[in-house]
Amino acid sequence: MDIESIANLLNRPQKITIVTHTGPDGDAIGASMGLYHFLIGLRHSVKVIVPTAHAAYLQFLPHNEEILIFENEPDEGTRLLKDAGVIFALDFNTASRAKGMESLLTQSNAVKIMIDHHLLPDLKVDFALWDIKASSTAELVYRFIEMLGQKKRINHHIANCLYTGICSDTGRFKYNLSANAYRITAFLLEKGADVVKINDALFDNFSEDRLRLLGFCITEKLRIFPEYSTAVIWLSKEDLKRFNYKTGDLEGIVNYPLSIADVKFSAMLKETNEEVRLSFRSKGDFAVNEFAAKHYNGGGHKNAAGGNSGLSLSDTLKQFAELLPAYETELAPTIFAV
Repeated sequence: MDIESIANLLNRPQKITIVTHTGPDGDAIGASMGLYHFLIGLRHSVKVIVPTAHAAYLQFLPHNEEILIFENEPDEGTRLLKDAGVIFALDFNTASRAKGMESLLTQSNAVKIMIDHHLLPDLKVDFALWDIKASSTAELVYRFIEMLGQKKRINHHIANCLYTGICSDTGRFKYNLSANAYRITAFLLEKGADVVKINDALFDNFSEDRLRLLGFCITEKLRIFPEYSTAVIWLSKEDLKRFNYKTGDLEGIVNYPLSIADVKFSAMLKETNEEVRLSFRSKGDFAVNEFAAKHYNGGGHKNAAGGNSGLSLSDTLKQFAELLPAYETELAPTIFAV
């Protein structure tokens, strides 16, 4: 299908389901809700389904109550996916990222549309808007609306949602950026995006427990490898329980070590019941998505990626440290210059 076919499809009332990835972040939620409000404006029947719950600090977006959490309501989620005539897959490009819904997605006869900016897509769809150079999936949702010739329909609700996605996935406009991302952001502001309230909600809206957890990470669980310009934070299940961990409490903490002048690679290891989950961030040219793909069955973007390990937390930490010498040249200290 091409964009003209999609436009013709959306000219008629449809039952539409928007699906995003497990552990949805600000871009996943912002892009999904932005698209939701656009499609509702076209008088479609629309539902957003997330595999697992999103963080409390992301629940400020308009009509958040319309999001269905699949792991909490699998029967209703299954019904919606089976009834859908159109399914949008947002911010992921492989079925395994839609935890619990994999077979429902792959076996559905609905028209499938993927909007995503991650590497190596393998999700079979009828139409894909895929660009790894995009700042975020929210930026691509804007471009999708623009391609349909419907930019005039972007209102303050859509603007707030898409700004949330762009701001989240660029780390407050620090990476994954282009001139186009700034142009789109300016347009969203003109359409009523409330930048002050959104930034407060995203970055100044945490619990006391979360702040104490951050302090614990920095003072007790941070290890620096100066010879490799690398830092790592590791947290056990007991550590998380001590600080009453809730979904979203670790958001952004992996970035803190990058504020150290000589650190260019930061990792966070979080123990769960099933595995150890790893988050990677970098500054400069060190490609953490390649590191994640090679060693931890992961992926992502050049400066922001993730993966997982089947080893214990202590063994994963040991393995991570043993991998660093192979990257000594790439991680050598550099002099910052513009």
